[in-house]
Amino acid sequence: MRIEVYSPTIRRKEMDAVLTAMVEDKIGPGEQAKFLIQTAREKIKFDYCLALRSPAIALHLALQSLNLERGQAVLVSALSPLYYQRVIADLGLIPLYCDVPSFSACLSRQSVEKALAEKSEALDVRCIVLHHNLGYLSDAAAIAELGIPVIEDCSHSYGTFVPEEEDAATVAPHNPAAANDSDANTSTDSKSEGSSRAVSDFPVGNVGVFTILGFEERDMLTCGGGALLYAHNRRDASVLRGLEQLPAEYGLPDMNAALAVVQFKEAAKNFVKRREIAALYTQSALRTRHKRFVTADCEYNNYAFSLILETGVKDVKAYARKKDIAVESAFENTLVGSGIVPPEHCPEAYSLSLRTVLFPLYPRLKMSDAERIAKLIVTLP
Repeated sequence: MRIEVYSPTIRRKEMDAVLTAMVEDKIGPGEQAKFLIQTAREKIKFDYCLALRSPAIALHLALQSLNLERGQAVLVSALSPLYYQRVIADLGLIPLYCDVPSFSACLSRQSVEKALAEKSEALDVRCIVLHHNLGYLSDAAAIAELGIPVIEDCSHSYGTFVPEEEDAATVAPHNPAAANDSDANTSTDSKSEGSSRAVSDFPVGNVGVFTILGFEERDMLTCGGGALLYAHNRRDASVLRGLEQLPAEYGLPDMNAALAVVQFKEAAKNFVKRREIAALYTQSALRTRHKRFVTADCEYNNYAFSLILETGVKDVKAYARKKDIAVESAFENTLVGSGIVPPEHCPEAYSLSLRTVLFPLYPRLKMSDAERIAKLIVTLP
């Protein structure tokens, strides 16, 4: 049987939660959505939150809440999801596409400063949207110091965290000069969720004015669709409170919310399984010439296992197909991968979109299948 790159982690507990919601008199936004917000607050420690039907609605409301004027600009990574462009355009705003550093899936302060320095003087940038791509973290704190309001998208990065100073020694640094070195992120002796840290210890999206946590099929937590839009700061949360009377059609249905509640509760166990699989893959990747993404000192949630290829993507996909294993381009459905951003505007992001692939990694993956994939990685052309 073919091993697919993604598979939603839906077990019996999730199914039972959805079935219970289905037999209730109301399946639209209701008590389960409220319970989801309560559950998420225990994990993330935000001040206020809205449970919405999609990340696109969440981004639209977040940008709208900043009172941006038509013609003003929003800075986004060229590796951001496709829907960003549509939401920004629908609000009459202008996207400023920003490149990423070499061997990084996310924005850095330096890349943002470069984009701001090279933009037209007439372009008034009033917001930066940080998509923490593939579970890796953008340099959010340093970027926020630029004084431009930041919206964080943690849809891929729930469970990734930057340790406090006293914990930093437990996470070995990743050597930027050796992007193919073993990632400390997959170390089994570092502090990680499911071991010495609780889920609530992970500061997800605690820098931005607003934070989006998507629940789409390929997000870190999934309920088939939907998103949380939350604020940590009381002043910013008051803005979201002004939106609590949104029409019901904007709210997350209880069936989806019930599934998301279980996803939060099962996250610790799922992170442990992801880490075990990623550690196996990493050992294989070390024996190839292909590269890994450079990361800051952090605990990686192992959202995906990616490699930046030194050979052609078509050759690798064809080789994997013969082994009955799916391999996908990591950035095919991004702004630059879809051709919206011209290659010359963001050359590093464009290069990564052509060379980066993903291998199957999800908690439901059998270890026997993970071993097959590890053997595939070590024998890649």
